[in-house]
Amino acid sequence: MAAIAADLKARDLGDLQVTYRLRDWGISRQRYWGCPIPLIHCPSCGVVPVPDEQLPVVLPEDCVPDGSGNPLAKRADFVACTCPKCGQAARRETDTMDTFVDSSWYYARYCCADNGKAMVDPRCDYWMPVDQYIGGIEHAILHLLYSRFWSKVMRDLGLVGYGEPFARLLTQGMVLNEIFFRKPLGAGGGRIVYYNPAEVELQVDDKGNRSGAVLKSDGLPVESGGIGTMSKSKNNGVDPQALVDQYGADTARFFMMFAAPPEQTLEWSDSGVEGSFRFLKRLWAFCHAARDAVRAAGSLPEKPTAAAAGVRREIHVNLKQANYDIGKHQFNTVASATMKMLNALERAPRQEAAVIAEGLSILLRLLSPITPHICHALWRELGYGEDILAAPWPEPLEAALVQDEIELVLQINGKHRGSLRLPAAAAKEEIERAALASAAAQKFLEGRPAKKIVVVPGRLVNVVV
Repeated sequence: MAAIAADLKARDLGDLQVTYRLRDWGISRQRYWGCPIPLIHCPSCGVVPVPDEQLPVVLPEDCVPDGSGNPLAKRADFVACTCPKCGQAARRETDTMDTFVDSSWYYARYCCADNGKAMVDPRCDYWMPVDQYIGGIEHAILHLLYSRFWSKVMRDLGLVGYGEPFARLLTQGMVLNEIFFRKPLGAGGGRIVYYNPAEVELQVDDKGNRSGAVLKSDGLPVESGGIGTMSKSKNNGVDPQALVDQYGADTARFFMMFAAPPEQTLEWSDSGVEGSFRFLKRLWAFCHAARDAVRAAGSLPEKPTAAAAGVRREIHVNLKQANYDIGKHQFNTVASATMKMLNALERAPRQEAAVIAEGLSILLRLLSPITPHICHALWRELGYGEDILAAPWPEPLEAALVQDEIELVLQINGKHRGSLRLPAAAAKEEIERAALASAAAQKFLEGRPAKKIVVVPGRLVNVVV
């Protein structure tokens, strides 16, 4: 496209231009629950702004919409006023602003919310722009566009010094769930009726395969519309409160973080929720069993056992990867890292209390943004402190990442034939001797010298026969 535009420009036949879609923005609504538009209609002076000293215009709070039009227009106590210019009887504007107006700049108001005399003040330039914007794809054409428009208006009016309100954008994926419905009977037609998955019972055949679905209330069949975005119109949403009542908020949070990266779609799964619940129960049980040992644990020994060093290294390797993934917003792999840490700690010898204490301290801090309630409780029970939020974020230690021994894949003529455990600092010649002395190499060499030995440091050694 750029090359074509440059060619057309060189021939004086055209040029590349940007088309701005947002021009005139109709922000008024014929309803009373938005922000009042501070204008007065005077028969002589025309449209007159409400003077600053008369702001804000306050709406009555006892209006009842009855479907017959804007209730504000029927309120003489609101509509009747005098013109600020000439003093004649005048009429107050009864249209209100669209709610998009509020959402287009509320984030800037957070920076100076205690200022009762101005829209914003210099503190706004200190805190803005917002570091991270997170929203669904529908926001990219609505809220995001309006917010950028509003920020540029505020900039042009000299209210703020920035032109872009958000530094980074993360477009989150949608949550999917199965859709169930019934079509209207008869030729007369009618609306399709949608049923929430919680109201539906799945049927299976003798082999355990799904064979259909029925409505729990009447036992009659319902059709499946497949997997689709959760929406009110399709009645396929999951009630968060019901989930919290059954499993707790932490389980719901962990499942949503673990199921998919934030920018991808998430397919709802009851079994996935149950799996998240089991993990948190395992964590709670492990901490309960290790509590006394952790509370009494001393400092880490200078030379831990091989088993303890292996567990500690696994904890810090996962922490290093998780910290990297957090920077990329890959929270699903952060949740996965905490599961791997628990697996490693469950393999640790019980007498290695210091290693377990360090590992649990790292695991709980890493998990706390995802499941804050259980981590806060366990942090206190294990004696780490009163508030996990006051603890420093864990960072991997290079000393814990160092391996005394490494495992290399052993290949003969490029095919996997076993493995070798050698000191991490082993020289190439030592690796070659160990490979030639292995039972696999001796079997294929049959007393002959090897044609070539290829060593890939830290990964494998290949003996060519």
